[in-house]
Amino acid sequence: MSDDISDGWTASASAWIVEQGEHGDYGRRFVLDAPMRARLEGRGFRNALDVGCGEGRFCRIMQHAGIRTTGIDPTEALLGRARELDPHGDYRLGRAETMEVEAEFDLVVSYLSLIDIPDLAAAIAKMVAALRPGGTLLIANLTSFNTAGPPEGWTRDGEGALRFIIDHYMDERSTWVTRRGIRIQNWHRPLSTYMTLLLDHGLQLRLFVEPEPKGGDPDRNAFHRRVPFFHIMEWQKPA
Repeated sequence: MSDDISDGWTASASAWIVEQGEHGDYGRRFVLDAPMRARLEGRGFRNALDVGCGEGRFCRIMQHAGIRTTGIDPTEALLGRARELDPHGDYRLGRAETMEVEAEFDLVVSYLSLIDIPDLAAAIAKMVAALRPGGTLLIANLTSFNTAGPPEGWTRDGEGALRFIIDHYMDERSTWVTRRGIRIQNWHRPLSTYMTLLLDHGLQLRLFVEPEPKGGDPDRNAFHRRVPFFHIMEWQKPA
C-alpha cells in the first residue's frame, strides 16, 4: 500500500507517468539530463541509490552507464510503472526520511526530489548514511529563488511587462503546484538551509552549476534564462 501523506503524489501518479513519458518532461530533457549524465561518465561508480526514483527513468539512465541501481519512492503507482519498464530492477517502497539502507553506495542521487520532502534534515541524514566513505551525493534541485515565486511568480507590471516576483524568500513553506492533471506539494527553502544541512554532515562540495537549456523551444528557453529553474550540486563524503 502506498505511503500517502496527502502530498498529492498518489492522486497525481497517472498524470505524472503520462507527462514524463519515455524521455522525461521539458526540464529534464532539455536542461538537466545532459549535465546529470555527464556526472556519471568515467567515474567508476558501481552502485547507486536513487532517492525519489518515481517511475524509474533515471535508474534506467544510470543502468545504461553500467551502474547497478536501487530506487526508493513512497508512491506505489510510480514504482509499479518503474517495475513494468524495468522488470529486473530493484525498486523499494519507502520514504527518504525513514529509509533503512546500508552505507554501501558509491553514488546517491536526488533528482528533483528534495523539494518533495517535508523533513529535509532527516532525509539528508539518511542519504549521507547510505554513502560509503568517499561516495558522491548528486543533487538536482529547483533553485530557491524560483520556489520563492509562487503563487505570484510571473506577472505583468503596470506597463504590461512580464516580471517574476520573489517574496518571503527566507520563510520555509509548502506550496501546491498544478499542471496537466498533476497537483503535488513542493517545499520552498532558502539555499542556505540546503547548504548548511549538507555542510553539517561534513560533506565537501565538488560541483555547483546552473545549467542552461540545450535544444527545445527558444521562447521557453528564454524564460528559463531569465529565471532559471534548476541547479546541480555534487557533494563528496570524506573517505
